[in-house]
Amino acid sequence: MIDNLDYPVQLIQPNGARVCRPEFDRLITDIGPEELLSLYRDLVVSRRIDTEAVALQRQGEIGLWAPMLGQEAAQVGSARALASDDFAFTSYREHAVAYCRGVPPELLTTMWRGISHSGWDPEQFNVTNPAIVVGSQGLHATGYALGAHLDGAEIATIAYFGDGASSQGDIAEAMGFAASFRAGVVFFCQNNQWAISEPVSLQSRTPISHRAIGYGIPAIRVDGNDVLAVLAVTRWALNRAREGSGPTFIEAITCRMGPHTTSDDPSRYRADTDMSEWRNRDPLERVRLLLEQRGLLGEKELTTIAAAADDVAAGLRRATIALADPPPSALFDHVYVEAHPLIDAEREEHRAYLGSMEGALS
Repeated sequence: MIDNLDYPVQLIQPNGARVCRPEFDRLITDIGPEELLSLYRDLVVSRRIDTEAVALQRQGEIGLWAPMLGQEAAQVGSARALASDDFAFTSYREHAVAYCRGVPPELLTTMWRGISHSGWDPEQFNVTNPAIVVGSQGLHATGYALGAHLDGAEIATIAYFGDGASSQGDIAEAMGFAASFRAGVVFFCQNNQWAISEPVSLQSRTPISHRAIGYGIPAIRVDGNDVLAVLAVTRWALNRAREGSGPTFIEAITCRMGPHTTSDDPSRYRADTDMSEWRNRDPLERVRLLLEQRGLLGEKELTTIAAAADDVAAGLRRATIALADPPPSALFDHVYVEAHPLIDAEREEHRAYLGSMEGALS
């Protein structure tokens, strides 16, 4: 199944109307009223986590944050498509992916507060910590997928990256390697229209998904603000990976509504009027409208979901503020899995340096 690349897959219109697409509807037959409400709850909670983290950064409690406002459906839909033993390799904006994989929200800000190189054990949740090196996760996902296949594991991996990262050599090499060795990896590009200050038109004169065709990788475009469409398309791609059919490229068309990171000022390179059309495509609003049209969402449900989101945000805030600075020696922990003589020597040198400083100040 390779959908027409000129027409992204859509199952929910911005006004909440359901679109009938039998070839994709069959992939989400298990999504009934309760499951749809659960998807909506994940969307609301993810956005609440994001807004709370931005507030924490503005108040000086964390050093940096990469907002995901507007990209919730792309992340929730794809993450909810993953099986428990699949592995997600993220960039630095996939907070909703981590949340949907079971990472406790209070761990999401650990690295961003600057007290740790990471926030959680990737093997516990089968999702990596934020990858700051743009595009590197594509190689990691490809290698892991190939290794799992050689071990006889019927799993899939998914590599998240943005439109800007699609121009990185690491992504190109990952796609070439995955195509050659039929690695079970899904390349999930969140085309959010902007690579920091440069529009996607500067990255590619054609849809980014067309690049995959040159590698012999099946590609599909999807409305990245439609959680059901993303769920269906990602399930299809993951199934291909698990059955040994090789890699798939998904271009989820969405928009980064906020800054690239909290150190960025998007008003310097785009007008607010450019965002008006995307506000009308809000990923949360269309699911809310669909639920309301089906009589599944009233004031009681809205209040319950909002309260749950506020509880998660409050826990995130308490945990973040309570994070203590680690001892200087922690810098040398977790560099290698096993003890390494070079690290041991550097740790001792650093200990001696701190000791000399204390002596000089006494």
